[in-house]
Amino acid sequence: MSSSQQERTVRPVKSVVVPYEPGSVPAHLGHPEVLERWGAVDRSAHTPQLVAVAGDAGEEWTAAALVTARPDTAYLKIVDAIGDVRAAVEAVTAHARGRGLVQLKWEGWTAAPEDAAAAGFTSLDPPLARSQGAEGPPAGYVRWLNDDVVTAPPYYGQSTHFTCGAVTALVAQAHAGVLPKEALDRRAELTLWRDANNFMACEPVGLGVAVRRARPPSRVTVHLDTDRPVMLDHLPPADQEWRALLQSASRTDAERTGVPVDPRHLSLTAIRDAIGRREHVLLLLSLAAMQGFDVPHWVLCHGAVPGALVIEDPWANASTGDTWVDAHLLPVPDPSLDTMSTMSPGGFRGAVTISHAQRPAGAA
Repeated sequence: MSSSQQERTVRPVKSVVVPYEPGSVPAHLGHPEVLERWGAVDRSAHTPQLVAVAGDAGEEWTAAALVTARPDTAYLKIVDAIGDVRAAVEAVTAHARGRGLVQLKWEGWTAAPEDAAAAGFTSLDPPLARSQGAEGPPAGYVRWLNDDVVTAPPYYGQSTHFTCGAVTALVAQAHAGVLPKEALDRRAELTLWRDANNFMACEPVGLGVAVRRARPPSRVTVHLDTDRPVMLDHLPPADQEWRALLQSASRTDAERTGVPVDPRHLSLTAIRDAIGRREHVLLLLSLAAMQGFDVPHWVLCHGAVPGALVIEDPWANASTGDTWVDAHLLPVPDPSLDTMSTMSPGGFRGAVTISHAQRPAGAA
């Protein structure tokens, strides 16, 4: 280790955390193209902050990083770091640890791979597809702050506003090693959605039956603690009626194909237990907390760390600066996920658990 590295290790950086406002970055730090990107969208829903490093005199900033995160999550994302990049990332790391977060991410707009590696980040594989309208950076990096180990599924962004259920099921199969990553494409997405949808969204029973039909060796269980039709209350009564009939038909199909429908409320402890058995959990939740609008949405629960469950969200909201880097390997505290997945009306929970039979030895 060089003398400068030794000095940085033992001498903490002097940093300050302030709310980000366009135009608040000192001009001497330069990077006009970075500052233009920072101000190109309204990031206020993700609490944008500047983590800045002061020089030895304690006045002028020598580095700054823009950090954001989805609400009610357990990570912090660096959009870019400018100036003394490594000092900026050290300051962000200290800030994240002080907040008790479990993970840091770094978007690869300007991040050099060597800087990311030196700061303890590992590369994320590029997405197989990006959700509609959300291009995002070409690369991304992740660092687990407590040395947690979570295997990463391939990231695939849904290509429509209504195929989240199908995508989460396919990503689960790819993560288990029973579906080649190359087979995870738009044809597969729309084919599974076509078999599962309740015009237009996928309800839990129909999704579980479609997963079982698509891969008969898998053990599939639907968890739904209500007998009433779900995800229909936003529709006029006449449209609710015929979709409810289809949901009733899905329950008949579940009996016929041997897909159990468990009427008990699926607890977060039970989800953790399923993940511990290397099962995958497709979980229905509301996007109200993370994105600001109360619509039902499917995510994949596939990992667990102390204090948080790790999900794949197949959708990113480009209008808030949200990208695939946010949505991939996303840690959500157990209480937050419990609230998000308690669905109205009546506080029901919908989920599909998948146990992958004949899972290859050594699969992630």
